[in-house]
Amino acid sequence: MTAAHLSLESHGLVGTGPVYRNLPAAALVEMSLRRGESRLANTGALVTLTGKRTGRSPNDRYVVKEPASESKIAWGKVNQPISREQFQKLRQRVADHFKKREVFVFDGFVGADTSHRLPIRVIAEQAWHALFARQLFRRPAPEELNGHEPAFTVISAPNCLADPADDGTRSEAFVAVDFGSRTVLIGGTHYAGEMKKSVFSYLNYVLPQEGVCPMHCSANIGKDGDVALFFGLSGTGKTTLSADPDRRLIGDDEHGWGDNGVFNFEGGCYAKCIRLSHEREPQIWDAIRFGTVVENVVMNPDTREVDFDDDAITENTRAAYPVDFIANAMESGVGGHPRSIVFLTADAFGVMPPVARLDERQAMYHFLSGYTARLAGTEAGMGREPQATFSACFGSPFLPLSPRIYAELLAKKMREHNVRCYLVSTGWVGGPCGVGSRIELAYNRASVHAILKGELDRVPMATDPVFGFQVPKRCPGVPPQVLDIRKTWKNPAEYDAKAREVACLFIKNFEQFQDTAADLVSAGPQAG
Repeated sequence: MTAAHLSLESHGLVGTGPVYRNLPAAALVEMSLRRGESRLANTGALVTLTGKRTGRSPNDRYVVKEPASESKIAWGKVNQPISREQFQKLRQRVADHFKKREVFVFDGFVGADTSHRLPIRVIAEQAWHALFARQLFRRPAPEELNGHEPAFTVISAPNCLADPADDGTRSEAFVAVDFGSRTVLIGGTHYAGEMKKSVFSYLNYVLPQEGVCPMHCSANIGKDGDVALFFGLSGTGKTTLSADPDRRLIGDDEHGWGDNGVFNFEGGCYAKCIRLSHEREPQIWDAIRFGTVVENVVMNPDTREVDFDDDAITENTRAAYPVDFIANAMESGVGGHPRSIVFLTADAFGVMPPVARLDERQAMYHFLSGYTARLAGTEAGMGREPQATFSACFGSPFLPLSPRIYAELLAKKMREHNVRCYLVSTGWVGGPCGVGSRIELAYNRASVHAILKGELDRVPMATDPVFGFQVPKRCPGVPPQVLDIRKTWKNPAEYDAKAREVACLFIKNFEQFQDTAADLVSAGPQAG
């Protein structure tokens, strides 16, 4: 296995050890195993642990204040500023860390639509991080490597720790984005999702300036060419509901919507796999094989069998694999303009109906709200009170610009292409978590199929008195008694109280948009 002749001096890395560029998956698996980074599961998947950080570290994410982007960035908790001097100090720390170390480089692309495609480079100190990048981003043809110059570079040094007192960081971890030099530095965390989301953040910065709507959503396409988008926060069912055997998967997480239609940013999937089973999610199950990277799962050291039900390490277990590991995937990653948009919420309060239709203003309101309700603990602790979670545009941590910019782009595209929009709850019915039960996955699939076939466009609707959206009175495959969420509760008065409580949470959250979206307040729930 030979190192590539690739100079990294332009990235400030001098005196490194061997540089391995665009190794095939098998070679990266071999090197990861040789270096003691990972183990092989009985399926052939590469299993690795990310240490104490098993998810993103939003409090350790920073954006450089620099002249070209400063006036565009929505500064605040999501986009915490650091100075150019601080960034350069971190960059030098990373450069010193890489000296005499093996380096793994992935050169590829993001953006399946060639008119908006961007070349990227990932520089990693771990072989499994390079494999992750290779499987997640768009892999180049050999001839495309000639003259490949990255528009954005990720430098991942998980074993490089910041000194908060000297570097001005909150902890030893840092994710520092500089739109000026088009570089992100990642240190102090082994969680591979930081690389993926850093690239997404960059696309969220540059693409709106090209009139492209960047979206945190999955997408699939039917036999007639009808494209559907699925928005939702982690755990709401984006990957599960878009991996439909009757439709082809465009992508499971990040897309753009431009003049030519919808296109996948990536070339792979990053699926949650907690409680994964072949019965419920056969496509994802079958994708966990040689070449797939699986993070933070519990594996029997003798049999090498993975226990996907075991959350002893984290609930956020993940599997990263190329999109073509899904049998009916669209390898081109492109589709036409969507006909349907689905907002997903795992409402643990049990007040959202299984399916509801939104008009344009309601769609913008719920897009800006980005609502779901998570459990205070894990599902095993069913007695705990749920916690409402709001994330603007269903992806607040990745938005450098004002959320209103993305909402207006989405609304413009919806008007231009006459797109229907529905809200689907994958949460609880019959009461909140601990009292009611989780809605059947079969009912969610039936609701989605009815939306995509246009069947709900022709059924009678009832206006929800609190949330204002239209609730269908019938839906093929969903029992009528489930559609009327209030009637699933034993005590309707308790439902009314809980619905008003959730409405107040919406209203309180939307106060942050008083200066930019006051015109949409009336499209949201009413607590009176």
